[in-house]
Amino acid sequence: MTEVESSLPDRMAVSEFLVGLQTRIATKLEALDGEVQFRREEIPRPGGGVSRPWVAEGGPLLEKAAVNFTHTEGREMPAAATQRRPELAGRNYEAISVSLIVHPRNPYVPTCHANYRFFLAPGEDAASSVWWFGGGFDCTPYYGFDEDAIHWHQTARAACEVHSPELYPRFKEQCDRYFFLPHRNEPRGIGGIFFDDFSEGGFDKAYALWRSAADAFLLAYAPIVERRNGITWGERERDFQIYRRGRYVEFNLLQDRGTRFGLEAGARTESVLASLPPQVSWRYDWSPEDGTPEAELYRDYLRPRNWADEAP
Repeated sequence: MTEVESSLPDRMAVSEFLVGLQTRIATKLEALDGEVQFRREEIPRPGGGVSRPWVAEGGPLLEKAAVNFTHTEGREMPAAATQRRPELAGRNYEAISVSLIVHPRNPYVPTCHANYRFFLAPGEDAASSVWWFGGGFDCTPYYGFDEDAIHWHQTARAACEVHSPELYPRFKEQCDRYFFLPHRNEPRGIGGIFFDDFSEGGFDKAYALWRSAADAFLLAYAPIVERRNGITWGERERDFQIYRRGRYVEFNLLQDRGTRFGLEAGARTESVLASLPPQVSWRYDWSPEDGTPEAELYRDYLRPRNWADEAP
């Protein structure tokens, strides 16, 4: 196979990988919870493709979790997908993705999010076709632990190094910038990695990096769950968790490109909004008292740090 041929996008391989990823992540989350099972649905999409929303609710660990696979075929790129690529407006496209969110019951277990997606705008031939990968994972703790943040980012860095050592700093900075609430002037959490429009090195190399980032999610999250889920919590911690979830809702509804893309592409609204937490609250002009664990989150964790270079 020539170099040019090796860089052609293999849509079937991408789809098969994501179908397997959805199963692996859902199965592991069920095992970590021990009781709840995902409600597994498969819904044909009117314009072509399929949606497989898998949602779990009401477990001892998983207050709510969604691991959704979507394969969309559309006749015209939604505005959310052409915001940075206006030359693609009006073109046919395929979008294949897995998007997931975990809202744990225990406030000492962080909320986490991940998304892995592939876009293809077919042309008349391979040279005029446009494709790219996107994705990453980020972590939103309510009570911070240096050990967890360091592990999260070191796992992310190792995933990026299958392609190039320079990718992790770049993807981390993009994650810090993307998951930032400008109206609050604060980050959503401790970040992770985030990339979009990625095709560097051709399909084979870009696909390998993307798979590595996808495989890293459970390596990053499962040990944190296992360390923190046994910590006893009470009304104070629960109230703070539900309050901080408000920031998650604000980001998803005001800024998240994935939410906009799903709604603009005609995706099932229940599936798109499955990322929202089951309980959330807002307080007027509230801030934590100095010296409390809640204030420590704001002071030490809701700011950019080079976690991967810190010692546990």
